[in-house]
Amino acid sequence: MVKEKEKAIIEAAIKLYATKGFASTSIQEIVTESGISKGAFYLYFKSKDALLIAILEYYFDHIQKQLEVYEHENLPPREKFARQLTALFNTMLEHKEFIIMQSREQAIPLNEEVKELMLRKYYEAQRFYQESLKAIYGEAVEKHLWDLALMLEGFFNSYMRVLLFIQEGFDIRELVEYILRRIESIVEGLKGESPVATEEKMEELLKKTKAFLLQNKNGVSAVINRMRKAISELENSEDLTVSLEVLESEIGKDSPRLPVIQGMLSNFRDEPSLDEYREEIAGFYKIKG
Repeated sequence: MVKEKEKAIIEAAIKLYATKGFASTSIQEIVTESGISKGAFYLYFKSKDALLIAILEYYFDHIQKQLEVYEHENLPPREKFARQLTALFNTMLEHKEFIIMQSREQAIPLNEEVKELMLRKYYEAQRFYQESLKAIYGEAVEKHLWDLALMLEGFFNSYMRVLLFIQEGFDIRELVEYILRRIESIVEGLKGESPVATEEKMEELLKKTKAFLLQNKNGVSAVINRMRKAISELENSEDLTVSLEVLESEIGKDSPRLPVIQGMLSNFRDEPSLDEYREEIAGFYKIKG
């Protein structure tokens, strides 16, 4: 449950990121916009990066809750999907600063945690489209689900970009019905067609994407191993060894916390012989070592 002050910080940060970008927005500007003290900010968020993750998780969770409203209603699959798409359009338009923040060039720094979160949410969105389409059209479209989901995503995102700038004259429910009729036309034309985006191809793409995201993590592991050897050659290295173990444990997590990594790296600053390793790890995560 997000607290009111935490929500105020998130809302203020989104507005500033949407207009100025992430890098150009200072914590002082965020606290001024949200009407809280800098001390209060750090009670909720350890850094700007931690705030960014909180923003993304907060709004993805909010969108998910809007879709789940219809999950337990006794509706035909097509009507349920139409209502969910309508809710999705309306929710995103109500928080258009969030969409602008995502689309603004360089607004979001793609550190490992953000990359993994965005990939996971993209995959979840595709599965939502696919499960909804399969519920409507049955097994007849099963081998075409990735193609249909990708085309539906294209329709949705294209109209979303238009609606961000002009909503007058658009009825969202009519737009959703128009999109679903286009999908129906596509489904009718699939007879005799072979899928382009097969399940096998897309699973392979996802594996390669995940492998790409893990390249940095694997590279960091190699640096950690070299760093461990260097520490073992130092005298009175117990504290450094403990810090390295905490650092290695955090890096090994699916969603490593950048403030923890940064904090552990700071413990090595007093040992010049470790500067090379500390700076290399900081470079992987685009943080100050």
